[in-house]
Amino acid sequence: MKDLKFIGLSLLFFGVASAQDVNEAKKAIDAEQYQKAKTILKSLITSSPDEGKNYFLLGDVYLKQTEQDSAVIYFNKGKAVKNNPEFNNIGLGQVDLNNSNAPAAQAKFAEVEKSLGKRDVDQLIYIGRAYIFSDKPDYKKAVEFLNKAIAKDPKSAQAYLSLGDAYYGDRKQNEAYSAYRNALQYDSSLLRAKLQLAVITKNTRAAFPEAIKAFDGIVAANANYGPVYRELAETYYIWGVTEPAKKTEYNAKALTYYEKYMSLTDYSLNSRMRHADFLLLTGDYKALEAEALKMQQMDKVNPRILRYLAYSLYENGKFTESSAAMKEWISKADPKRIIARDYLYLGLADLASSVGQDDKGNTVIKNQATFDEAIANIKKAAETDISITNEFNTVGQKLFKQKLYGPAAVVFEVATSNPDNRNMMLDSFYLAYSVYYDHVNKSPEAQKANVENLKKADVALAKVIELNANAQDAYLYRAKVNRYIQSPESLKTMAESYDKYIAIVVAAGPAEVTKQKANLLDAYANAGAYYAVTDKAKALDYFNKALALDPNDEFVKGQLKALK
Repeated sequence: MKDLKFIGLSLLFFGVASAQDVNEAKKAIDAEQYQKAKTILKSLITSSPDEGKNYFLLGDVYLKQTEQDSAVIYFNKGKAVKNNPEFNNIGLGQVDLNNSNAPAAQAKFAEVEKSLGKRDVDQLIYIGRAYIFSDKPDYKKAVEFLNKAIAKDPKSAQAYLSLGDAYYGDRKQNEAYSAYRNALQYDSSLLRAKLQLAVITKNTRAAFPEAIKAFDGIVAANANYGPVYRELAETYYIWGVTEPAKKTEYNAKALTYYEKYMSLTDYSLNSRMRHADFLLLTGDYKALEAEALKMQQMDKVNPRILRYLAYSLYENGKFTESSAAMKEWISKADPKRIIARDYLYLGLADLASSVGQDDKGNTVIKNQATFDEAIANIKKAAETDISITNEFNTVGQKLFKQKLYGPAAVVFEVATSNPDNRNMMLDSFYLAYSVYYDHVNKSPEAQKANVENLKKADVALAKVIELNANAQDAYLYRAKVNRYIQSPESLKTMAESYDKYIAIVVAAGPAEVTKQKANLLDAYANAGAYYAVTDKAKALDYFNKALALDPNDEFVKGQLKALK
């Protein structure tokens, strides 16, 4: 009997120790310390190989880290053990959801439900979470299972916490707020619920000060709770976006808080990737390149690192290296993970490396094959996701400022192919603007072969005028473009465009006339030269107005003399 009591007592202590270890693993998961959680759970699997829940929790961590193959290995192992194997069917069901196989997932979840006792609640909560956190969430299904859990245990804080996540994902802020409050009512120590309440506050009419106060309250309760610093970082970043005057200040705070968040996680490859995502968001490309290189030292196999490297190398002016990194990423990654921005960056990197300038400062294509490939990839970005063309304005203007007018024109042309482009007017103007400056920088021989591009510019400027009939510069550049086309039709369009430009400037008053003096002289002179053949009176009027602006203009004086 003494021996049996001793054995029973040791099993009791072992059971308590194991439970404590599981709780530590759960706390580590909640704090996003995934490496720590994996270490604990692997140790538990070694010491308690028949406990299926440990396999499930470990597999779930791998799913959070998007390492699905590793997750499946542990789910399958856990499914075969003696105790609580059904949890692993839930994990495998989430994998089915990730793979767009909802019927297979539902069959596994139904099998789990059939095995449950009257008091089994955790399984229903995890099924709900599977629907929430799958690659293709079904929040309504999640709510259905979480309400089943609450029906079994009306005081389950974890069920209410997950219900809040489901409502939040379904954009039902009021219901989410209520669920998180209920979770705290039944477990006041749930920092995740407090965190989500503060997140909802942040999202409510951009209540940033109130959200910051709530986050600071969580820091006061537990200064080592990492996720709160990530939320502080993201809040300051968004606040900076909404208040551009404070963007630099708030971005600096955001980055500081994110570094704090990193210090409280495990600096694993996955946490570094989250850090890289934030650096990408804030546009800190120097730091992103450094982080990508550190990740590469840690893991030379994971191809996702190459994406960060490619993006940062491009933004840091290392175009050839960026192209090489992006090509390697595209060749190694699962095709469904390639996004429009990947093709965009590859195209931009190749554009930048394939063009240069001659000894007169003119833009020239150094490598036609690379240039053509770049254009194809920019177009492929738009084909992959047409909405990305809404971002082409920034890209195109950057190229324009670099005097890479030809590449800029390509970017703007693709942008204007999207009929729903929110920058349509500006992109159309810059398409024409880029074509014009590309044209004037070409050799006379190259200009002769460039007429089709000039016609594209004319169409783009007509679109600008359609959207804004008083777009003064659109008329000016439409006249300039058509002057270079040099057909009877284009010269007529030139004169008419100058007419409209002149009328708008003169109507704006003396200040605008003074500001536009050089362009007005150009308009009067060129339109006057056209009308000298078709409308002598109008030509005389324009030439006289030109002389009023500049009495020493020799071309105008010569034209007047010829008319008289």
